[in-house]
Amino acid sequence: MANKQLSIRILTIFPDMFSALLEWGVISRSVENGILEILPLDLRDFTDDKHRTTDDYPYGGGSGLVMKAPPFFRAYESITKQGIKPHVVFTTPKGKLFDNDKARELAEKDDLLFLCGRYEGVDERVMTIVDEELSIGDFVLSGGELATMVMIDALARFIPGVVGDIQSVKKDSFYNEVLDHSHYTRPRETNNLKVPDVLLSGNHKKIELCRRKESLLKTIMRRPDLFMKHELDEVDKKALIEIIKENVKDV
Repeated sequence: MANKQLSIRILTIFPDMFSALLEWGVISRSVENGILEILPLDLRDFTDDKHRTTDDYPYGGGSGLVMKAPPFFRAYESITKQGIKPHVVFTTPKGKLFDNDKARELAEKDDLLFLCGRYEGVDERVMTIVDEELSIGDFVLSGGELATMVMIDALARFIPGVVGDIQSVKKDSFYNEVLDHSHYTRPRETNNLKVPDVLLSGNHKKIELCRRKESLLKTIMRRPDLFMKHELDEVDKKALIEIIKENVKDV
């Protein structure tokens, strides 16, 4: 008989990718035995246009596309309306490093919701429903799906019944640049949250400086080890000067 059931929902534009978890290995058997529930959800099901659009061009300019916030909000609302309050994880290179301790911690949750990004990133306003941002390493993947599968595989091992001997699991062993800035796309306002005015200014030098300041601050606060390895260029130095001027009143 199953010891417990952990429900894991995954919000993605490629739900079929998760057949690798559902059809193979110890996780598939755990799903069959009722220990785990894994529910891939198609983000396109929560769009409101005939083309089922999940991305748009970034405010403030720049290359690539950014995933829109409203589909994520609608999906989250559809889950919470069922009386479920999932612990929401966003997989991103900007997140804290996922490790064995974090896998064990997540395995103790009752409901998890993984958000899988693509393209240049996800509209920053989506972070208002995220409980934590996690990374599997200092490298970039084409999307969050593979990182999510890695995390699910790791955390599932700490659930009694998934692996034959839980004690064996407990004994298992366990490039460098600044973190990315926040991204935004249409609409300008959603869930009473607005795109920062600077990104609508059309002043590309000001936008670049603002983005670099945020990147440096995020790196210093979240990954000081990366910042120590980073060689400052002219834009970085200007950004740091602005940060100091904004935060130091008198010398």
